[in-house]
Amino acid sequence: MKIQYISFTFLCISAVLFAACGGTQPPANAANANSANTVNANITQTNANNPLVATTPVPAQTTNNAPTLTPVYKAYCAAMVKKDEAALRKIYSTDTIKYFESEMKEDNVKSLLEFLSDDQVTNDLCEARNEQINGDSAIAEIRSKGYPNGIKVVFVKENGEWKLTNRSPEVPSQK
Repeated sequence: MKIQYISFTFLCISAVLFAACGGTQPPANAANANSANTVNANITQTNANNPLVATTPVPAQTTNNAPTLTPVYKAYCAAMVKKDEAALRKIYSTDTIKYFESEMKEDNVKSLLEFLSDDQVTNDLCEARNEQINGDSAIAEIRSKGYPNGIKVVFVKENGEWKLTNRSPEVPSQK
């Protein structure tokens, strides 16, 4: 009986050890393999040690220097740097100002400058490029300290002047 007990114990311990040591594990980065396929299409350079880790986003090529919309965006940057609320109100479209005022009221914010205070704008990096004009609407990629890689923004023409909006075709709810 004693031999059977020892044999049984030995078999159980052996089974546990074999189960713990057997089989293959997926590589540590296999969990990321599926998500790596959904990485931003702007990424072309990867880390040599781990091809699933992106390191350098590649900015879009410049097709034009936004000759029509650059002055509008430069005026926006200058107004933000100078903290000139009256100038900001002239740069933004009527619909955008109405939207901002509605949000400001809800947030109990008194000034447009205070409302936009999170925007990281300087004159050092303030550019628009790759404008595409379609009638009274246009899209240009803007770059600033807050968007160093750029973001596409919608501009609209009101009373013969181009105005900045708070809409972006890259943000689905703001097209």
